[in-house]
Amino acid sequence: MADDPQRNFRSAYYEKVGFRGVEEKKSLEILMKDNPLDVEKLSTFSQRFPLPSVYRIHVWKVLLGILPPHSDSHALVSRYRLEQFEDVSSALTAMRFIHASTPPTEIYLRMYQLESRQLPRRSELRPPDDEDENFLAIGRAMEEIVDDPVDCYWLIRCFINQFKLKFGDSITDLPKRLKHFLSQEDAALLAHLKTSGALHSLPYRLWFGRCFAGCLPESSLQRIWDKVISGSCKILVFVAVEILLSHKIMLMGMSDPDEVYKFLSNMPQENTDAIVTKAIDLWHKHSV
Repeated sequence: MADDPQRNFRSAYYEKVGFRGVEEKKSLEILMKDNPLDVEKLSTFSQRFPLPSVYRIHVWKVLLGILPPHSDSHALVSRYRLEQFEDVSSALTAMRFIHASTPPTEIYLRMYQLESRQLPRRSELRPPDDEDENFLAIGRAMEEIVDDPVDCYWLIRCFINQFKLKFGDSITDLPKRLKHFLSQEDAALLAHLKTSGALHSLPYRLWFGRCFAGCLPESSLQRIWDKVISGSCKILVFVAVEILLSHKIMLMGMSDPDEVYKFLSNMPQENTDAIVTKAIDLWHKHSV
């Protein structure tokens, strides 16, 4: 997708008159007509532009491998996904791991555990550990984004598997990257967080382990997940940077690390769309 001055002019005009994303939507519609779908081009599009809500779930399913690139096979594969979902949930019901009143996200967790051969014995069931809590948080967020339970399960499962496979080794480096980019954007804020001891106790697990699930409303979250699903976990760092910058005044007035952690774990939700927009701009700026 080489830069086109005429396209950029049209995009700027559409945005100015209130039709932001018109050109991008047309471009995506053209890509969606390809058969087979070009996964690399869809990834590139998702990296550069926000996905229109009408296409988001379908694009996610293709990028995550839930649906194959060949559109002719989508109906057949969707039926297989439904049958597997029903088989696994029926098996868990028969084993008395789930029942009619089990919350959907817990059902998805048990299905995931069974399919990944991590399901504990019923006599050894314990409260969720950190990894389970991450799954449940992502599951609850996905449940708000996706209506169909079959799609919801497959998206949760494949999103988490892809995240672990692609970025598992990088997660521990994200706090270091956060420190690096925050030093470039606001050295004074970084210095305060260091001096107060709060830098080491920021809610990294909530931010990076859960991809902000439970921290941001779904309307903001899905724009971040567009980038993660299409191949970038670095976006998570810039969202964290913008959260810190957007709440600088509050944070500069706090000297207790626990107070900082509590505030950032339950931060105000009013301006999260603006935070994500700035984070994506900052991500593009540093990705050039």
